Amino acid sequence: LYGWSLFAVIQTATIAAVAVAFAKFAGYFFKPLELTGDNLIAQIGIFKIYYAHLVSILLIVFLTYVSTRGIKGGKIIQTTFTTVKLLSLFGLIIFGLIVASDGAIWNANWSDAWTMTRRDNTGAIIGGIAGSAILGAIAAAMVGSIFSSDAWNNITFIAGEVKNPKRNIGLSLFLGTLIVTIIYVLANIMYISVLPLASVASAPQDRVAVAASIEIFGDAGAKVIALMIMISTFGCNNGLILAGARVYHTMAKDGLFFKQTAKLNKHNVPAVGLWIQCVVASLLCLSGKYGDLLDMISLVVVMFYALTIFGIFRLRRLRPDIERPYKAFGYPILPALYILMAIAFCILLVIYKPAFTWPGLIIVLCGIPIYYIAIGKKQTDENR
Repeated sequence: LYGWSLFAVIQTATIAAVAVAFAKFAGYFFKPLELTGDNLIAQIGIFKIYYAHLVSILLIVFLTYVSTRGIKGGKIIQTTFTTVKLLSLFGLIIFGLIVASDGAIWNANWSDAWTMTRRDNTGAIIGGIAGSAILGAIAAAMVGSIFSSDAWNNITFIAGEVKNPKRNIGLSLFLGTLIVTIIYVLANIMYISVLPLASVASAPQDRVAVAASIEIFGDAGAKVIALMIMISTFGCNNGLILAGARVYHTMAKDGLFFKQTAKLNKHNVPAVGLWIQCVVASLLCLSGKYGDLLDMISLVVVMFYALTIFGIFRLRRLRPDIERPYKAFGYPILPALYILMAIAFCILLVIYKPAFTWPGLIIVLCGIPIYYIAIGKKQTDENR
């Protein structure tokens, strides 16, 4: 079920969201790429096609093609662009905190930080929030932070190719999550020390990093930062595309996915799986804006995180003697608390952001009959 959800929502929608983000920041240089009514090319049912969507699809197709040519090309892109991304982010954070930090803005932002208020598109306060709506607002605000740390587990998709996996996979998961968390927290501290909350809420095309960089470096520096973010999303998508197809390849070998995806091409990569992933991700690019895709991804991802943690309790009950190379910190309190919070988060998203969370949930549930059909077909083939 997770493999199906990864293919239909999690990995493909993440690839689509990152590609849309690439086009969104490209829109800082080329106005036709902004998601505005003037740049709408066509509408087919629920699908609205903008020039930015076409750029997003071209990016996915290009990186998929590079991945089908072998791991070496993708590895070079990944290493280069990840290095540029980290240097850019740390540069933005350091210069923002040292050069453009404003005590008056910081104090003003925190003056009503614990007051629940609603703001319009300009950032102006238009009323308060009470009751369950507070929890809904918190859940909606968490979507971006959850997405920023998603893909932390992608190293496990290529576990068979990792040297000393018992040590290196756990270390990679820990260090990757720690680094992303530090960068995310520092970046947000920098934003609220440079920009008033109204400017964060009403940043043009939701490009908060560009709005902050204008305050730090001026227009010329903002263009550099926008370019760096494009490089960041380019490299990020390369890694997502590389990792995802490995899962479909393994599923196909187990008889749970299209047979053709079990085959490797002459470059020893699952090219068929890569191209199928490319098609689905490209279609998802047309389904909505960046934030819409994040709603869909976050719901499904957190559902499976909760199920994974539940697996700890189940395994300890059914298989108490199994080897446990990794420790569950704070067991059983922290894992149980996580499950409860994850369930609450998912329920709140379904209630308060239904437009894309319900479709995501329905797609996941479609995987249940598909799984049993695949299992039945596999058993039939084995009995022949």
